[in-house]
Amino acid sequence: MSITPLMPVYPRCGVRPVRGEHCHLIDEDGTRYLDFASGIAVNLLGHSHEGLIGAIQRQAETLMHVSNLYGSPQGEALAQRLVDKTFADTVFFTNSGAEAVECAIKTARAYHQHEGGDPNRTELITFTNAFHGRTMATISASNQEKMHKGFYPMLAGFQYAEFDNLDHARSLMSDKTAGFLVEPIQGEGGIRPGSEEFIRGLRQLADENDLMLVFDEVQCGVARTGKLYAYEHYGIEPDIMATAKGIGGGFPLGACLATEKAARGMGFGTHGSTYGGNPLAMAAGMAVMDAVANDEFLAEVTEKGDRLRARLEQFIGNYPDLFELVRGKGLMLGIKMKVESRPFFVHLRDNHQLLTVAAGDKTLRVLPPLVAGDAEFDEFLEKLSAGAASFDVAAAA
Repeated sequence: MSITPLMPVYPRCGVRPVRGEHCHLIDEDGTRYLDFASGIAVNLLGHSHEGLIGAIQRQAETLMHVSNLYGSPQGEALAQRLVDKTFADTVFFTNSGAEAVECAIKTARAYHQHEGGDPNRTELITFTNAFHGRTMATISASNQEKMHKGFYPMLAGFQYAEFDNLDHARSLMSDKTAGFLVEPIQGEGGIRPGSEEFIRGLRQLADENDLMLVFDEVQCGVARTGKLYAYEHYGIEPDIMATAKGIGGGFPLGACLATEKAARGMGFGTHGSTYGGNPLAMAAGMAVMDAVANDEFLAEVTEKGDRLRARLEQFIGNYPDLFELVRGKGLMLGIKMKVESRPFFVHLRDNHQLLTVAAGDKTLRVLPPLVAGDAEFDEFLEKLSAGAASFDVAAAA
């Protein structure tokens, strides 16, 4: 048998973590890595947060799973917390970001197919270089052929507009348009924030045409940008929003949030999940909210992000052949490179024990745990500097 026991869909590297301490991962051979990838923006409280660990342990001793056929005091409590802190009136809990986006797509379509709506409005306008997940609907919502290959035909119902181009989005609108699905800050696409004109313009187009504005905040949400959710940077609110990654702090958890109006088509029997909203996940979510959903913590993330960005912008000037610019918000930062970012990301990982994440548009993602401090930032800059000094730019060009 030649296939591996783990289906070989990931190009797994030689790093094999078995333990985590704050902002570091420890390999099975004892090697320590500075983790500025955070499980791709998941481990926002690091790897040994007492509040999160304690909440999961206590809940595991009490009740881990119960069917959604029964009442859920744990789910009701976390849903109310999210409703109180966001634009939303109602929440559906999932196990992942892809599931949250699936629910968001269904909610947007159901809005128009509900009594009093226009059932012809079935298409969502999405945006180039987006990443919404790996299910059939979420890869169909992206224009990236690398995710389509091998899985044709794609699902119908999506039109692709150029990201941050309001005129292009407007030109694709028709009597079939149900709404817009957009990451306010693209993650895998290269840490690209949408402009204020673009995001506000989508909100205006949705309002003027009774369309749903759906935000995918799976990566940029949950305090990552210095706001609880990134839409707050733009002074507008979506109708529907998908969230995941950091919301569980490392425990699998996602959610679809919606206004009462947007959720009018989501009644009994329209959607479901066996594991979604289980008590163990709810305990993790409550612990994360306890830690991050307050002005003091969010202000610290903003201040840390400003400080780290300033240091990075000063640093990249030392390597003009390698780096171009720094972009992002809070502690969701991207270093746009002048060569492909993946070889440099591998070089940092394998030779300098620094974990980052490669992204599109020649971008290196810098996603530290939100609890990182000056000591970790100093270590990061030291490793990044050593990596840049020892990297063969000519070979990567």
